[in-house]
Amino acid sequence: MPILSSINFSSDVTRNLFIAVFGVLFLASAISYILGRKVQSEGGKATVANLKARVNSWWVMVIVLFSALSFNRAGSTIIFGLISFLALREFITATPTRRGDHWALFAAFFVILPYQYWLVATHWYGMFAIMIPVYAFILIPILTVLTPDVTEFLERNARTQWGLMVCVYFISHIPMLENLDNLPAIKMGSAGLIIFLVAVIQGSDVLQYVWGKLIGKTPVSALSPKKTLEGLVGGILSASLLGALMHRLTPFSPLQAFGVSLLLCLVAFFGGLVMSAIKRERGIKDWGTLIEGHGGMMDRIDSLCFSAPLYYHILRYFFNG
Repeated sequence: MPILSSINFSSDVTRNLFIAVFGVLFLASAISYILGRKVQSEGGKATVANLKARVNSWWVMVIVLFSALSFNRAGSTIIFGLISFLALREFITATPTRRGDHWALFAAFFVILPYQYWLVATHWYGMFAIMIPVYAFILIPILTVLTPDVTEFLERNARTQWGLMVCVYFISHIPMLENLDNLPAIKMGSAGLIIFLVAVIQGSDVLQYVWGKLIGKTPVSALSPKKTLEGLVGGILSASLLGALMHRLTPFSPLQAFGVSLLLCLVAFFGGLVMSAIKRERGIKDWGTLIEGHGGMMDRIDSLCFSAPLYYHILRYFFNG
């Protein structure tokens, strides 16, 4: 039975999910408001301010996500294409460019990016899988070498290619989930596959923060000094349990959902470290200022970038009929 092209609003799974998600958001908003009125210490105020910023960013993300998935496949593909555009713009803005890069950057934004999402919309998986890793990889240095500027030639091309891979190729696997038409019947429709991924990965990030605040003592990496080993373990295990509870959104059994979630959260954690290393190398704190208090688009999707292709291929090669 083919999966649906949008959210199945008549499903009890869908209704329960909406009640749970927005119930948690309202509860988190109420808690942050109450704590903001009661906390007096400077350290406490800083923690509450961070909590409020996280809750506000979650409101934005949830509304955007559910709005995107409420459209048909073409509509959601366009919205994820815009997300890739914003992320790529932040990535390129944070890295040095020269006049000789203009043709390559024009092609990246206005040829390669829209063509990649056109491949999603037309279900052309064969070209989708190789267009950026092969053909864009060839095209970018060809366009750059048309100018006589060879200063940092390798580094300049590598930055553009890397931006396309992370911001466009990796993220485009999320709307591509809607094209897996041979999965077993999923009550919520294809939207459930995407919600499962986002909820597990972003839930892991939030739960790592919570566990770190509660019992965290051992720093896990110099790139993210606020993250602790205790927070990492507690957050990933908690998010994996969340994945097991949400297995009805996917073709996974509860045990399979736990195992897949565990793998995705580990990859997402290292993806976040990789992007933190790039920010550290560039001397910036955030990729942008799109979401007040929580940086830019890339600051919100950096973990998803690395986990999305893995999740897609697990479903495609092991569960898609």
